[in-house]
Amino acid sequence: MKAVIITALLLMLTYSHAIERGRDYMRDKICQEFNHLGKDKFHSLAIIMNSRKYTNSTFEEVKSIAVEIVALAEKCCVEGADPECYTTESLALSAKSCDPNNPFPKHPGTAACCREEGLERKLCLAALKHPPKEFHTYVEPSNEELCGAFRKDPQDFADRFLYEFSIDHSHTPLPLLIASTTTYLSIVGTCCTHAQPTVCFLKEKLERKSLMMLTDLSNKACSRYSVFGKEKTKLSYFITYTQKSPNASVEDILSLAEDASEVLAKCCDSLEEDCVQKEVSNHTAKTCNKLSTQDKRINNCCQDNSGSLQKYVCIYSLPWDKNTDSSNVARPTPECLCNVDCRQREIYNYIHHFAQTFTYAPEALLVALYDDSLTVANSCCGTEDPAACFAGKKPPTKLFDLLSKGNEMCGAYTTHNFLDFKKRLREHYHKALPSASEDTISGLVEQRSTFASTCCHLNAPPSYCGLKVQSEVAYTCTGDDCLAQD
Repeated sequence: MKAVIITALLLMLTYSHAIERGRDYMRDKICQEFNHLGKDKFHSLAIIMNSRKYTNSTFEEVKSIAVEIVALAEKCCVEGADPECYTTESLALSAKSCDPNNPFPKHPGTAACCREEGLERKLCLAALKHPPKEFHTYVEPSNEELCGAFRKDPQDFADRFLYEFSIDHSHTPLPLLIASTTTYLSIVGTCCTHAQPTVCFLKEKLERKSLMMLTDLSNKACSRYSVFGKEKTKLSYFITYTQKSPNASVEDILSLAEDASEVLAKCCDSLEEDCVQKEVSNHTAKTCNKLSTQDKRINNCCQDNSGSLQKYVCIYSLPWDKNTDSSNVARPTPECLCNVDCRQREIYNYIHHFAQTFTYAPEALLVALYDDSLTVANSCCGTEDPAACFAGKKPPTKLFDLLSKGNEMCGAYTTHNFLDFKKRLREHYHKALPSASEDTISGLVEQRSTFASTCCHLNAPPSYCGLKVQSEVAYTCTGDDCLAQD
């Protein structure tokens, strides 16, 4: 995939062309690739890069910066261009970015960057980006609508698709995103000129299914990695695997969680074309090797002969398992919490117990329990008498209570159909709030059922559910009744 070669350069070129050091080399490489790829492919890649970078932007905003980037390359990459053209034009683009009336993607940090000068301004502008989108907005049109838009204006169709798909998949590794969008546009171009478009789309999309699946899964995983960082991503996978397979040993779960976070650290920003495919295959093999004998559901997934991706998707899609009866666990000991060699293992054992006991509890609550344990350790281990400090810390009873309530609420959502769940919610609120109006009850039911349908499952959107889960669970489960399961 030749286009991938220039992506690292485009990362530096996009928006502010921030790297001034070695600019002659950079200019030469950019011009070499621009002249090799041609204007159209260079333009498409600029759309993809800026859509990924500015996920809250409009199509017009992304198109405007892509046009400026291509114009810069067109002007400065022709034979005989002024050697200072690149520097002059990139400085002009940086200055234009600071104009409050500029047509480029908007970012709240732009004003602060524009108070800087020269290289500092460029570097600051280059670092700006929007957070990943947790909810997709792109809805694929019907075949007829696709072909209608394609025939009307092929270039506008391609630009809009690249924009819409890329902002939804802003954290899909770049080679995979380019492969997916290139393949899709090729399918549209082929099938919209085919004698039997419907048959053509069915066949081509079926062949693209695995690539699309990998594109979606890697975007979700790398978005989570972007939000959490490596250590919290490991914790996230540890919780997920424990809640899927609560009878598996803590050693095997922790090993798989560490491996999963390493895969993302290696592949999310990689320009290696098959990094995700290769590493997912290896990780799936390790999962099957460690958990097949301990978990019947995972063993069934691992028997799939369709390939490692299908096995991974099967395991990924498994819902929470039922709660296990686990013995009471003591809080982590001061001696181990204050020992760097065993602190993490002690806390992970602690979290493992609660994830086994409350397999339906939203992940954010278990992450909060992990954070609480670290906070206590950090505050006490530097004192003169850590043991006394730990003894004076109260157990996080509110978190324990929320874990129980969250487990019960999401358990009810998981084990009942949606209409029955809403009916039970309504009965609960009528009982808990006997004087509330019917409109108030209906509003609460809709709010809580929407929350449950978004956050009461594994692989829920991490930022949205992390912010919502504690208040939502606490309010939903007021009173003695908490949607108890039958």
